[in-house]
Amino acid sequence: MPFDLAVIDLDNTLYAADNGVFARMDKRMTAFVAKELEVDPQEADRLRVKYWKEYGTTLRGMMLHHGMEAEAFLHDVHDIDAHEILKADYELDDALARLPGRKVIHTNGILEHAERILDVLGIAHHFAAIYDIRFNNYIPKPNKETLAMLIKAEGASPDRTLVVDDMADNLKVARELGCKTVWITHEPDGHWDYHIPHFHQLPEALKR
Repeated sequence: MPFDLAVIDLDNTLYAADNGVFARMDKRMTAFVAKELEVDPQEADRLRVKYWKEYGTTLRGMMLHHGMEAEAFLHDVHDIDAHEILKADYELDDALARLPGRKVIHTNGILEHAERILDVLGIAHHFAAIYDIRFNNYIPKPNKETLAMLIKAEGASPDRTLVVDDMADNLKVARELGCKTVWITHEPDGHWDYHIPHFHQLPEALKR
């Protein structure tokens, strides 16, 4: 295999994007923004999307433009009762077992959320570390400096690192650093080393 380290995104990468996890987070995020800024839900939702598009996370926009403290927001938004939506995924467990090298999570969410998701999916034992939004002072993906810091912290080199994500913008940074890239997508564009619709298919894809 052409890598020693696999840096794997969490939400919408290890599980399907349409299962409701992000819908719950978006709803809680909009409610938090509305309360924090004392605006109606429509304006809060507009700002949520605007900041996400501009800065990678709504949180970053709220911190930069409104001086919001991060932790209360992060804990509230990620309080979604993931066990009600997700369940143990034995095929995913098997795919991760067949994926060689050291595996870590890199997420714009928080450690506590990642731990809950991995536990309910039954795959926490595969990951040596979790790098969350706090890793580089709440600076979200995509960010070349953050990814470079992560790879260095792992004692790896970019050319021996595989980055798996459902967001093409995050993969652009990985490719600029010289990493191998995997896009989790149903609409491949040919720009990345591997394109697969589901993470479960990664071990087989890497053989090609």
